[in-house]
Amino acid sequence: MTVGGDARVGEAGVRVGGAGGWWGRKSTPAKVETYTRWTFHFFALAELSTAALPFGGGLWTGAALWLPLLVVGHCVLCAVMASRALDWTRGRRPRPVRLMWALAAATAAVGVLALWVAEHDGGRDGVEPAAGGVYGVTLVFAAGNSTLCVRGWRRVSAVVVGYTLGSGALMLAFGAPVPAVLGSTTAVLLGGAFLAATFVFSVWLLNAVYELDEARETRARLAVAEERLRFGRDLHDVMGRNLAVIALKSELAVQLARRGRPEAVEQMIEVQRIAQESQREVRDVVRGYREADLGVELTGAQGVLTAAGIDCEVRGEAAGLPAEVQSALGWVVRESTTNVLRHGDAARCSVELRVTEGLVVLTVENDGAGGAGSGGGGGGGRGGGSGLAGLRERLRLVDGTLEAGFAQAGTFRVVAEVPLSGTAALSEVAS
Repeated sequence: MTVGGDARVGEAGVRVGGAGGWWGRKSTPAKVETYTRWTFHFFALAELSTAALPFGGGLWTGAALWLPLLVVGHCVLCAVMASRALDWTRGRRPRPVRLMWALAAATAAVGVLALWVAEHDGGRDGVEPAAGGVYGVTLVFAAGNSTLCVRGWRRVSAVVVGYTLGSGALMLAFGAPVPAVLGSTTAVLLGGAFLAATFVFSVWLLNAVYELDEARETRARLAVAEERLRFGRDLHDVMGRNLAVIALKSELAVQLARRGRPEAVEQMIEVQRIAQESQREVRDVVRGYREADLGVELTGAQGVLTAAGIDCEVRGEAAGLPAEVQSALGWVVRESTTNVLRHGDAARCSVELRVTEGLVVLTVENDGAGGAGSGGGGGGGRGGGSGLAGLRERLRLVDGTLEAGFAQAGTFRVVAEVPLSGTAALSEVAS
């Protein structure tokens, strides 16, 4: 496998990924939200089909003609309110209180007309049961949708019970017999409770997915912050003592110089020596921070990705590779692993290290690339972001190259190649 070949595959993959449409570019939480939203819209269609299909033929005449029209408006109102309530749950809109009351008013209007039609046009075959079906279905779906605008099981229960009592009171007002009232209110209570539980659970699941995604991003930020703190502690340990000694000896040299003592020169020479030693120690700390052990990074990547629920397979050994090659490729593993965790939605990630024809080839591939801008496992598309640019700079120091792109739709691949210069390095690897 060569870099050129992977670049061509990546370019083709970008075209395939672009053709995948808007769904492929969404993150996992966004996909769950879209699914939840359209599920709520499907409930509105289910209400329309359940309430309107029983009518047919000559039933759509007289006052009954207005009933399906009101049902259509009721279904549209349910879909709009569900969408607005979902936005309120995610903090994008205020709570749709007016829509909730409008839905209650529309439900009352449908209920009154349905009971009136059942009472006055009930002599026609099929009108009374159809009107009764419309009455019960609209109340059940209205109760379920209204629970999206409240939080807490007590308020959810209050909404369902309120619609149940309202349905019974309305039927009693039209003189319906008590057994029919009890049967209808029981149906509204059970149906509304079922839909309410479905809606509440769907919203809870959506919020849980968003919270898990935020926790993953927080974990990545904490890892970066922890590394910065470690680097700061190392610098403090190196520079704190030396700077204190330099300050003391400089003060001593000033006092000696004011008294005309020749020992001031010796003290300043000692200050110069400590300063040079501090420079060397700082360079050692920075060098250790910048250098990455490839074997450690491979093991760490497998552990971190596995802990995140990603199936990670690592093939190849880093033993015997020159230190500068290990450092450069270790950074590729570290950056790619970070991007898989932060930007992708991968279920599988593979890391392969091999030596072929005087080249060390590192391939990192994952199936969580949502689109050209997701960063899929490489920090972005082939144009990359600052992550890929930094990796290319590191690899350029060892005459290496980096290619990143889509191997196929939804699969992102990063390929780094570093030549093994000199026979000594080749013999070292061979041994």
